[in-house]
Amino acid sequence: MITKNLNVILILFFQMMSLTAFSQKKAELNSLLDKNNEFVFPQTASKISKALNTKTVYYEDANDEKYAKWLPKSGLEVYCSIGNDDLVNEIFFDVADDKVSIIEGLPYNLALNKTTLQESKTKFKKYNAEHEKLGEDTSFSGGSKLIFKNGKYYTTLIFNNKDLLKFIGITTELVPAGAG
Repeated sequence: MITKNLNVILILFFQMMSLTAFSQKKAELNSLLDKNNEFVFPQTASKISKALNTKTVYYEDANDEKYAKWLPKSGLEVYCSIGNDDLVNEIFFDVADDKVSIIEGLPYNLALNKTTLQESKTKFKKYNAEHEKLGEDTSFSGGSKLIFKNGKYYTTLIFNNKDLLKFIGITTELVPAGAG
C-alpha cells in the first residue's frame, strides 16, 4: 500500500515537473506582422530590434555580406541579411538546441517547439506546400522540411525527428536543396 502511494506521488511529481520544463514565451512580433499574421517586408533592423526589445548585433561573413541577429531573452534567435539602407527582405527564426522553450507569436501563428508537421501540412495546404524528408547529413537528421510560396516570398519550415517545428525561414528565393 505504501509503495502504491509512493508511486502515485512520484508520478504526480514528475508530471508536474514535465509541465513546467517547457516554458512558453511570446516572440512579441505583433508590430511586424499584418492582420493575417504574415511578416511584413521590407523592415528595418531598428524596427525589429524595437519589437523584440533587444539590440541588433551586426556582423559580416567571409564575402563581406552584412547580416544582423537578435537574441531576445525568450531563447528565440532571429537573423537576416541586411540590404541597402538597412532594409530587411528576408528573415529566419530559430531556437537554440539547448532551449526547450515554446516560442509563440511567430509568423502564421506558428510556435517553435510546439507546432507539428501535420498541423503545418493542413494549415499550408492552400499554398501547395511541398514536404521533403531530411537526410542524415542535415542539422535535423530524420526530420522534415515544408516549403510553400505566398506572394513573392518562400517560407521554409524545418521540423526535427519528432515533427516539432524548429526553424522558420522567409526568403525571396528558394533556398537550394541540401541547405536545410
